[in-house]
Amino acid sequence: MTLALILIAVSLYGACGWLIWQRPQADSMAERILAAAAIVLHAGLLGHQTLQGGAIRIGMPEAASLFALQSAVLLWLLSWREPLRSLGLTIYPLAALAALWSGAWPTVFQDAAPVVDWKLRWHIILSLFSAGLLTIAAMQAGALALQDRLLHRHDLSRLLLGGMPPLQTMERLLFQLIAIGFLLLSLTLLSGLWFVHDWFAQHLAHKTVLSITAWLIFGVLLWGRWRHGWRGRTAIRWSLAGYAVLILAYFGSKLVLEQFLGKHWT
Repeated sequence: MTLALILIAVSLYGACGWLIWQRPQADSMAERILAAAAIVLHAGLLGHQTLQGGAIRIGMPEAASLFALQSAVLLWLLSWREPLRSLGLTIYPLAALAALWSGAWPTVFQDAAPVVDWKLRWHIILSLFSAGLLTIAAMQAGALALQDRLLHRHDLSRLLLGGMPPLQTMERLLFQLIAIGFLLLSLTLLSGLWFVHDWFAQHLAHKTVLSITAWLIFGVLLWGRWRHGWRGRTAIRWSLAGYAVLILAYFGSKLVLEQFLGKHWT
């Protein structure tokens, strides 16, 4: 039954992506309903899988699924106000693949600790929202890079068919997403100080160093935008570099700990 529900969620995500691909310039309520149904089903299945008896169980597949889910949620919400719909061509298929991965090949845990500390819960929530916004920002940077490439090639027909907003609008949205994501990432790092007692014993040293590095990259990018008016390819490179380090902080550290050292963050 669980696998069948996962396949339904995957199909809904796929149908939503297909609608965006077929009608890049025409928003539709059917697309929003399909995306909402996929998100609700995905969230319910993932919640049942990771939260049991007050314990939290998140391995690599579950983490990827959670990242993709909250990116899909934020995209669905933000697209009501901003022209971010085209990002669904990337985010919704990724959410489908992540849901399939975590559902078909879940992590097997011997035990899991209950999350009872409200400070830890808020840290997790802030971490998820910051990662989600910066994921959408990275996708926006990728779309901006594609748009810039097409403009320099004077391939306006493909640009129009893609249904992309004007370049200035794309850049404005990119920096808005990065600014909010940077603020939430700052709060995430600060809230982490509440429950971290020993960086090395809790296996958090590498993750923290990389997270701070990503924070610095995004901070420099925002400063460069404010002070020197950075835009275009400079903004794209810094955005993607910051996101790459952020993903490495989470998934890279988690991969080494779980697959090679047999440990988990504590």
